[in-house]
Amino acid sequence: MKRLTVVLTASLVLMACSKEEAPPEPVRPVLSMEVKAEDQEHLGRFAGTIQARYESNLGFRVSGRIARRAVDVGAEVEKGALLAVLDPTDQQNQLRAAQGDLARVQAQFINAQANARRQQELFNRGVGAQAQLDVAQTDLKTTQATLDQARASVNQARDQLNYAELRTDHAGIVTAWNAEAGQVVSAGQQVVTLARPDIKEAVIDLPAGLAERLPADVVFLVAGQLDPSVHTTAVVREIEPQAQSATRTRRARLSLAETPPAFRLGTAISVTLSTAIAPRIELPLSALQEGDGKTRIWMLDTQSQTVQPREVNVLSRNGNSVLLNGSVKPGERIVTAGVNSLKPGQKVKIDEDSPR
Repeated sequence: MKRLTVVLTASLVLMACSKEEAPPEPVRPVLSMEVKAEDQEHLGRFAGTIQARYESNLGFRVSGRIARRAVDVGAEVEKGALLAVLDPTDQQNQLRAAQGDLARVQAQFINAQANARRQQELFNRGVGAQAQLDVAQTDLKTTQATLDQARASVNQARDQLNYAELRTDHAGIVTAWNAEAGQVVSAGQQVVTLARPDIKEAVIDLPAGLAERLPADVVFLVAGQLDPSVHTTAVVREIEPQAQSATRTRRARLSLAETPPAFRLGTAISVTLSTAIAPRIELPLSALQEGDGKTRIWMLDTQSQTVQPREVNVLSRNGNSVLLNGSVKPGERIVTAGVNSLKPGQKVKIDEDSPR
């Protein structure tokens, strides 16, 4: 009977001990990332357009009323193509008047030549006076000068008539009209804008503060807004010296390294600014575990699927990211989510959505 009691007691003790054993550590799912060093600092992204480097604002060289426009916006024109025409009535009348004056002076010149010739013959026979010969020769020279002036007036009037037609002096694309048919314009007034499509550039507006502190080696990545796969790089060609009063921005013109065919004039683009910097490690803020005056991250061993903490020094914080002092090397893998529930040497399961 005593022996049975001992056996029962031992069994109860063993059962109690088995209930008090600690359960195995759970395998926790975590998100992780491979550490990469960044050598470019992104300064911002801005919208812009593709424009021609060279544009000409053309106008008539004489005043008048526009009779018609020969081309529309977007038209490609060759050198010497007709763009617009003024009502030529005034110029035609001026030409007729100048031609009439020329005919009158030509008749006077013929008479002056005949008179000078007669006076010369009379003087040679000894029956003419020297004074009359001098007067005839002077009248001939004066009439000759008047004739030259009349001819110049006819040429000028003919040019004025030709100026009633606005023609291109180089091939290009019409990008804007600033006057309509029937409108009266003055000489030199801007009527049409003609762009040369052979050299294109990107145009963006930068905040005045950023424009003033742009690094000399700044790199611009230019991509199409509708098709970002079409992209190239660019460098600053010029920046306006003064900021626009309304927007406090300064217009920047960028020379493209290449000009993809998709970059037509007027194409909307997205321009990203970046500059070369010393390599640095940037991690998401969720990767940090802070407590007891220490800052840690959890290093992941992909072979054993375990984690170990590592103390780090944070250089700066920016929104949802932090910069470290180099205590982590590129290629190592760290836990980016679930760090507050981890223990040293704990087994983890890498989430399927986690980058490897």
